[in-house]
Amino acid sequence: MLLRNQPLTANDLRQCLRVATGATLGFVICKLMNWNYGVFYVVTPMLLLGLVPTMNAHAARQLLAAGAVCGIEVGIIGGLFGGHPGLMTPLVFLLFLYRFACMSKGSLFLFGANGVINLSIMLHFASYPATDLNDLICSNLLACALSVFIAYLMTVLFPDVDARVSHQAEPKQPHRTRHEALLGASMATISFMVFQLCDLKDSLSAQATTLLLLFPMHWNGALGYARKRAMGTILGVIYGLLVQLLLYDWSGLLLLVAPLLWLGTMLFAQAHVKEAAGSGVGFGAMTTLGILFGQYLAPGNDLFFSALYRISSIMGAIVGTLCICYLIHRLLNSFEATRFGQ
Repeated sequence: MLLRNQPLTANDLRQCLRVATGATLGFVICKLMNWNYGVFYVVTPMLLLGLVPTMNAHAARQLLAAGAVCGIEVGIIGGLFGGHPGLMTPLVFLLFLYRFACMSKGSLFLFGANGVINLSIMLHFASYPATDLNDLICSNLLACALSVFIAYLMTVLFPDVDARVSHQAEPKQPHRTRHEALLGASMATISFMVFQLCDLKDSLSAQATTLLLLFPMHWNGALGYARKRAMGTILGVIYGLLVQLLLYDWSGLLLLVAPLLWLGTMLFAQAHVKEAAGSGVGFGAMTTLGILFGQYLAPGNDLFFSALYRISSIMGAIVGTLCICYLIHRLLNSFEATRFGQ
């Protein structure tokens, strides 16, 4: 009942093929090269191909700029204040603030969205002394560049059949833009502080969830997306468990894992395209699957534990995020300059 009843169009099918093949290609290259932080190489192509129906130079520039700016900021802030979360917090708020302002404007949404996710994850990892900061930054930059190459390659291999209608973002009132930027930056900063204080290094899915809930950038949108994200997470985790059950001791064989990742991503990409709602059930399931396969599926790793831990941590993150989001929403609406409504 969450999906449109009409069948996929030719363009919809091509987009599904681009998302599934692109994410799988990033996964295969990452594993063959034995690169760290596999989540960047799987989820970034999903984000790019899933949110941008037709690859273009503007989207490529936004993604590359987001990766480069994140690398510079993490290198400076993480290098100077990596072991001092209290000193990092006000700087982190300012970095999130201008990114959510870019998202609110609309034309630079991809720059802000990719920057918010990558900055949060990278700063969190950078705060641990054992983290190689250079490896972290280079992995993110390489993943962004590789994702752009993969996106263009997928566009050549699976081009659209019909011309797409371009959609122009409607202009927003200044007070609404301020509301969305402050709400997003406040929530992202609180998420960063919680994951730092509680030492939740292995809760990557939950951390991403607290940020993805903010992509609508208002309370009603976050509330609606929370249900979709929860359903998507459950679907992604169930598929990951079935893959682990099917492969059992062969989960380290790339020849067997890659087709199953492609199949799962293809199924969830179809749901994502049918929803036509940006971040919905299908997108949540895809990103969950990308995190499970990219970061946790490796020889000797127990995907069952990782998958079940993902469910519990994400559900807790959704509840906590919604509660705090509502309070900040009410607070911002108390002032005319930051009121959400017209």
